[in-house]
Amino acid sequence: MSKRELIEPTPGDKRYVRRDSEGRFDEQVDVGKSSAQDQKRQAKTASKPGYGDKGDRRH
Repeated sequence: MSKRELIEPTPGDKRYVRRDSEGRFDEQVDVGKSSAQDQKRQAKTASKPGYGDKGDRRH
């Protein structure tokens, strides 16, 4: 699984995306939705940089 990267296809529309082995978009999520879900839940695992959707980031 690749790291998430932040893209902005149009001004004001930021998204986190993952790419497959051929460089195509595999998964994408809106930054606002991602942030909202992060604030609602406490993750049980710690994650590495770029994999914040898989657990909490270490501060």
